[in-house]
Amino acid sequence: MNEALPDVPEVRVVGLPQLTSGFDLVERLDLPMHLKVHGPLEPIGGEKLAQLAERINLRGRGGAGFPFHRKLRSVADAAIKRGVRPVVVINGSEDEPACRKDTVLINRAPHLILDGALLCAEALGARTLVVGVTRESTQRSMEAALAERGLSNSRRSALRAFVQRNPVRMVTGAAASLVRSIDGGPAIPPGRKTSASQNGVGGAPTLLSNAETFAQLAIAARIGPERYGNTGLYDEPGTVMLTVSGAVARPMVIEVPTGVPLRYVLQLAGAPPVPQGVLTGGYHGKWIDAATVDEAVVSRNSLDAVGGSLGAGAILPISQETCPLGESLRVAQWLAEESAGQCGPCYLGLPAAARGMEDIINGGGPAALEALKQVAKNVKRRGACSHPDGSAMFLESTIKAFTDDLAAHVLGNGCGRPVEGVLPLFEGGKAPTGIPGGGEAEENGPSRQKIFVDWTLCRGHGLCADILPEVFQLGTDGFPTVAQAKVPRYAEAKALRAVRRCPALALRIEEDTRGQAPSRNLPVLSQGRGRRALGR
Repeated sequence: MNEALPDVPEVRVVGLPQLTSGFDLVERLDLPMHLKVHGPLEPIGGEKLAQLAERINLRGRGGAGFPFHRKLRSVADAAIKRGVRPVVVINGSEDEPACRKDTVLINRAPHLILDGALLCAEALGARTLVVGVTRESTQRSMEAALAERGLSNSRRSALRAFVQRNPVRMVTGAAASLVRSIDGGPAIPPGRKTSASQNGVGGAPTLLSNAETFAQLAIAARIGPERYGNTGLYDEPGTVMLTVSGAVARPMVIEVPTGVPLRYVLQLAGAPPVPQGVLTGGYHGKWIDAATVDEAVVSRNSLDAVGGSLGAGAILPISQETCPLGESLRVAQWLAEESAGQCGPCYLGLPAAARGMEDIINGGGPAALEALKQVAKNVKRRGACSHPDGSAMFLESTIKAFTDDLAAHVLGNGCGRPVEGVLPLFEGGKAPTGIPGGGEAEENGPSRQKIFVDWTLCRGHGLCADILPEVFQLGTDGFPTVAQAKVPRYAEAKALRAVRRCPALALRIEEDTRGQAPSRNLPVLSQGRGRRALGR
């Protein structure tokens, strides 16, 4: 079994380091060492900064790849039009088990990230800077970096800056989730499409981007667009931070110029000479086969052209000795568990998709394959965030990339290879939840609530299945198929609603208090941390 990656794995560099400059000297660049390695940085006007980002074709490095200059101009225009101070947010919520590049940067070069964010704050006239993290190590490093610069959340500060710590969870990294948590709510999408650039933290226009993106901007601001463009490809200049894991001898984070052959990156990490497949872009990414690996170079356009994805910068090969469908099933099950539980196509569709993949592996035949394809199609573009879309893309890529194995499972007795667990997941298949010292548990933690059906009262109205589909499904007779079940933490409010609205009063909720003091008598959604006032 592949163990979970450490927060800071081995770091390598191909060519001259940029983001990783100084990593050979110290484990963490504090402010004095950061200035020795990178030198001082002068402020840049708003339009000049946007032009710089445009000239180097800087795109968000968190997965979506949105052009940074467009986001910068959008926030500036909205702030001017409304006459309000914008907010700058660094998204360091790297909650995918196979991704560590941003975590490495925050732990080892936090001031490079702050350089880029402070450039933007100065150019936009922002008075609030927030750093979103989910790990204890990244929280400590960023809080230390803010203190080293004399930045705090004091009302008297010209720029109020603080670290927002959220639970480790896939949906936490969504922009809308991070904005909602900063405003005092839970770290899950709000259930509707929002644009942080127009209406973000506290309702203000918000420049929110990935940690590596701000670090890349800081490098370009120091060395200029011409010198920055001398590294990498002409249309995607600079370097890229990748996390390489899976079936490799040495899991690592590596900084490489764009244009480096993907095969070379895999060799550095000790991947099999002829991998069965390589997952590119992480668990919201796409598989490419061994033949395609030889054609690909590290760049967004190149990977897109061969059917892969740069995504969040995760590269995961698997060997010829493991069942690719079984490895993908483990990921599909984890993705289903990571649903925020708000959108039916996600919290119902993703578990159904995982079950469909399991049916295929267990010899469900062509009907199981068609059912999986239909479920994957149905969940896309129907959620409040990108989680169902990315998960569906992963599943569709799996059945497209491994046709021989698919045929062996669908039409025969399986491929005969074991599932070795080479794709890293968090312990127990789930991400750790809760915030140490953070008071009341977040709503995605383990629930102690159980809901019961009293069969002497139930009349088969079916309202419980409409309100609480996570727990109740109706059988062919129209009655619930379970008599008791645990309630997911995110669904506790809906469980209470189901109890109150049952026409026959056939439902009740009890709390399992064995081994610990009861937390509360009735399930109520956590309201998150207190709302912080913003300095305008």
